[in-house]
Amino acid sequence: MPKQKIIVAPALVKTWTLSPAATFGSSVRAKGILLEIRARLPLAVRKSLDISGMSLVLGMVEDSEHEFASTSAAVTRALEGIENLPVIPREIQDILGISASERHRWLKDGRLPSAGTRTVRLSGRARQITFHVFDPRVVEDLLDRGVVDEWRDDDIAARTENRRQVAHRAKLIRSLKKAGKKPKTAQGQTDATASKLLGWDEFDVDGLRDSRSPK
Repeated sequence: MPKQKIIVAPALVKTWTLSPAATFGSSVRAKGILLEIRARLPLAVRKSLDISGMSLVLGMVEDSEHEFASTSAAVTRALEGIENLPVIPREIQDILGISASERHRWLKDGRLPSAGTRTVRLSGRARQITFHVFDPRVVEDLLDRGVVDEWRDDDIAARTENRRQVAHRAKLIRSLKKAGKKPKTAQGQTDATASKLLGWDEFDVDGLRDSRSPK
């Protein structure tokens, strides 16, 4: 029979409720804040800080009073001004309810302004990745104005117009190719024939003799 894992509830617990201004009501953003705060703590105590809903929870065993106090103070300091923490790609997608392709397209055409880039090392790997981050106040403004639906309507209209232009160009090319393959018209053939002197061959053989030639 497999052994059951015994979970001991921490005796020392402290909770910090994250403000809506910091999370935008997004669980993905709340998890991002957790990871950011963890990264600022000593490695040995990082896993002591977790998240429950929209709150950070620090839990330690009873005989860790000194460590608990210092970690608690560090978390409190790290949360100061957390509302200004730049928004990363997966967070803005969840906050605005957009796809990765929409984020890339709107970032490229300037509708979604970048607040700079950030480079991080992937966990357990040597490779680094660089990505754009976004100003939380800009994200808040976009969310309040509800511009996403308007941008999507604009994209649909642009795609429709592009398809219309492509179809028009294709029709024009087909017309030009068809015109280039048409046989010469009867009028064209008549004109070509008329440009040649009638009876020229006979004239060349039996033509008028020079009046100075001997008779």
